Amino acid sequence: MRSADLSRVAIGLAALGRPAYINLGRDLPKDRSVASLRTTTRQVLDAAYERGVRRIDVARSYGLAEEFLGGWLADRGHRDVIVSSKWGYEYVGNWRLDAEVHESKEHSLTRFRTQWRQTRELLGDAVSLYQVHSVTPESPIWTDRALLAELAGLADSGVRVGISTSGPAQAEVIPRALALEVDGIRVFTAVQSTWNLLERSAEKALIDAHGDGVLVQLKETLANGRLAVDPPASVSAACAEHEVSPAAIAIGAALAQTWADVVLIGPSGTGQLADNLAALELDDVEVPAHLLEAPERYWERRSDLKWS
Repeated sequence: MRSADLSRVAIGLAALGRPAYINLGRDLPKDRSVASLRTTTRQVLDAAYERGVRRIDVARSYGLAEEFLGGWLADRGHRDVIVSSKWGYEYVGNWRLDAEVHESKEHSLTRFRTQWRQTRELLGDAVSLYQVHSVTPESPIWTDRALLAELAGLADSGVRVGISTSGPAQAEVIPRALALEVDGIRVFTAVQSTWNLLERSAEKALIDAHGDGVLVQLKETLANGRLAVDPPASVSAACAEHEVSPAAIAIGAALAQTWADVVLIGPSGTGQLADNLAALELDDVEVPAHLLEAPERYWERRSDLKWS
């Protein structure tokens, strides 16, 4: 396995830190208790670490993901793990699969202060990147100077500060956010955006960001499981050619983008982890343009997916 590729892979815990998630093909046991998901999370983290993966991505809204990760780090004593987390959403699902609302969003100074304190309580100084979760054109970060100043202060303390993006306006949000400054210093130096075989509207903005020294991370590379569960014919053909799964083809396509510093995967078990990491054995995977969906259509379909 190519170690250079492994250094670009991050394990996302969105599918393991809470009982419900928007992700087709999520392979979890019927028992989704806290104890069960904690055990599964540890199994995935142990297996990933053994394979050589050293990046892990969590968020305040990922249920108990930060707690699970903090406990694993404390027990294992690993000091070489690179941890990123996100603030802005709060998990409100009360560990229920049938919750009417699973998370609430608020980009305020108060929430930042509260959630950064909570993150530090669970993960200590392990977090090297803290991101504003899902910045959109409607987010108040554009004009909240007090919030920007405090984020700049966090960056000045040595914690990298970034954004994640979602929605059809990613291409607009990325350069706009990266242009924000406090006292002439750029606030955000990392971006985590959705990119996959169906949705590539942010690609030029991400290439430009990478060229400007910004850390670029790709998320939702499986299109919330759509590419793994119901792959297009061309993806299925590539699977047959390379003798791997649709998930490996989709992740391989993301890894083939040399401007992408990090590619996130979100396995819900050790079997899916092994399947996802098979992408590392592939040569450059073609990204066929005919698979692309209009951003508005893609995000409309995503919003129709059910939490389960």
